[in-house]
Amino acid sequence: MRKKKELEESSKSYVKPTTAELPTEDFSETEMLLQWNKYAERLGQKGLKIMESLLLINDPVLNGTAITFELPNEGSKLDFEKEMHGILGHLRGHLHNHDITIEVIVNETYESKRSFNDQDRYNRLLEINPNIELLRTTFGLDIQA
Repeated sequence: MRKKKELEESSKSYVKPTTAELPTEDFSETEMLLQWNKYAERLGQKGLKIMESLLLINDPVLNGTAITFELPNEGSKLDFEKEMHGILGHLRGHLHNHDITIEVIVNETYESKRSFNDQDRYNRLLEINPNIELLRTTFGLDIQA
């Protein structure tokens, strides 16, 4: 009898907390991007370089708790959707908000902003961080052509 009771108690299923009990703290787009990039880096360290590059191909956009992520084709979308539960769990846990959702948009006309020569690379870095111009002028650096 005792064994039967122990078996019944151990086989009771886990009851998932309702959404009212889960945390829904506010977070900024910067915090979301930081966690997004940390997750991508962790995938890269595990050897999942393709998934890492998919996550870093474009910056996601935050609208409330909905994250919109744009990918260049359907194949990328299918690969991303395989990993979507993992990144959702990571973001929900680290940002303490279980209302987060991800919407994937396929944009076939997406143009990659790749730099082809030194001047293009410098201009791209200057877009990202305008202080590079101060660094260049302070040390008298030139761009090699």
